Amino acid sequence: MKNSKLFWLLSLVLVLSAFLAACGGGDDDKAETPETDGDDKAAGEEPAGEPDAEQVLNLMEGAEIPTMDSSLAEDAVAFNIMNNVNEGLFRLNQENVAEPALAEAEPEVSEDGLTYTFKLRDAKWSNGEPVTANDFVFSWQRAIDPATGSPYGPYMMAGTIKNAEAIAAGEMDKAELGVKAVDEKTLEVTLERPTPYFMSLMAFGTFYPLNEAFVTEKGDAYASNSDNLLYNGPFMLTNWDGTGLTWSMEKNPEYWDAETVKLETINVDVVKETSTAINLYTSGEKDRTGLSGEFAMQYAEDPDVVRELEPTVFYLKFNQERNGEQTPLANVNIRKAISMAFNKQDLVDVVLANGSLPANYLVPTEFTFDENNADFREVNGDMNEFNAEEAKKFWATGMEELGLTEVTLEMLGGDSELAKKMDEYMKSQLEENLEGLTLELKAVPFGVRLELDEAQDYDIQNSGWGPDYQDPMTFIDLFVTGSAQNKMSYSNEEFDTLVDQAKGDLAQDLAGRWEAMAKAEQILIEEDAAIAPIYQRGLMSLQKPYVHDIISHPFGGDYSYKWAYISGK
Repeated sequence: MKNSKLFWLLSLVLVLSAFLAACGGGDDDKAETPETDGDDKAAGEEPAGEPDAEQVLNLMEGAEIPTMDSSLAEDAVAFNIMNNVNEGLFRLNQENVAEPALAEAEPEVSEDGLTYTFKLRDAKWSNGEPVTANDFVFSWQRAIDPATGSPYGPYMMAGTIKNAEAIAAGEMDKAELGVKAVDEKTLEVTLERPTPYFMSLMAFGTFYPLNEAFVTEKGDAYASNSDNLLYNGPFMLTNWDGTGLTWSMEKNPEYWDAETVKLETINVDVVKETSTAINLYTSGEKDRTGLSGEFAMQYAEDPDVVRELEPTVFYLKFNQERNGEQTPLANVNIRKAISMAFNKQDLVDVVLANGSLPANYLVPTEFTFDENNADFREVNGDMNEFNAEEAKKFWATGMEELGLTEVTLEMLGGDSELAKKMDEYMKSQLEENLEGLTLELKAVPFGVRLELDEAQDYDIQNSGWGPDYQDPMTFIDLFVTGSAQNKMSYSNEEFDTLVDQAKGDLAQDLAGRWEAMAKAEQILIEEDAAIAPIYQRGLMSLQKPYVHDIISHPFGGDYSYKWAYISGK
């Protein structure tokens, strides 16, 4: 894109609200707050004073809750809520270190690194019943059971928990999963292979326990609304009807560490229009809101501003097969052309203006480091950078190979104001630089988008991913052949082999594993252009100075409100 295009971008920002965000594996908008943080641990000012006002926090989300069933959840909104109303064996603390939560201490680990024995603390569900080892066994077996249809169970467990892969494939009964209740307070977990990041997995929502009797009693009504759920975390979800645009979280008196929790109530409203979110903040009705585009510029020097860089990367997914037929995106030259045909620097500088970085990669910067403290990002550097002239060459070659002079593709995106403006920007860029291309934008609610993704009923999708654990693999293995997240018919045998090696033979060879993952990323982005990275999200928010100790996390649930409080209001 030529420099003169900046004038058009500035005009767009001034005329339209271009407040763009997204969520790891979720919607392209998050009006409430920034998502995750790999730098400042508490989002906001340094703590000041003690709680001295009504302990009520008023927040916004950018999308509805698709589900509160931990076996079925796959989006940032649900995992964020679950992180605050439930808890697993471990929880990320204020320093983002996984520490014992429902586990009373660090587990006993066998010499071969394959067996973990956890002792559970005396904790209760919100109905007063004890949390037991069987609650974990039931939950994990339910998540890996093919009949459940969990999007995360197989992804998080296969190749890690013993027999999970065979169970997910329907080749073994769920009772054979490597998890056992030795007694009510002793849980034994057997791994398929040594897993360096296993303890961080234990803080992730898919591994939360479930009360078998309650889930069974509720049947199809389980998790349909806030009354059909049980909670064992700092808060309880209330006033959620299963589909609505508003809900609350109330302090859970049965929580084992309730004395740490200062907030009594958290009120949440879904707000999809940026201007509305800003007005709610400035009028004092809400305590935090995200900023981008014209609003980031307007409030850049405001004393309420909080800045973060998170390890979440956004990209275009290229669906190579739709309704049983190949799409033009099955052609590698077409994919390379699109991946190089939009100006990412202008996007982050002018449209976003919130500290986001152009992403010419999948694994984010400042996320994972080797034993020498070298960033994983240093291995491959940037790939498939913006280059309109090269994009046109790839496009011409691809169109000739397809025997086409014109092509129309559908771009699937979210229905928020922010998501729509992002897609409008991409449409303008791609149609300008790729002759004969027409992009038809399809904006749908988040839940519908998940359904269309699952059915692989789209051409291009504006998507994103935030990490589930602290390792490059949380990004890379999304795209192995047949994975639950690879809903675009991408397949590369060499890529799959490298991922298998990094998970298996090289699991304890840190240098070899690092190299294998880097090569896999290079194949995915540079050689195959299976996806087109857009940006790594930087976040700018306004937060009231009386709000303290909202803890932002780099993976799993975006925020913890367990330690948050109101002071100086």
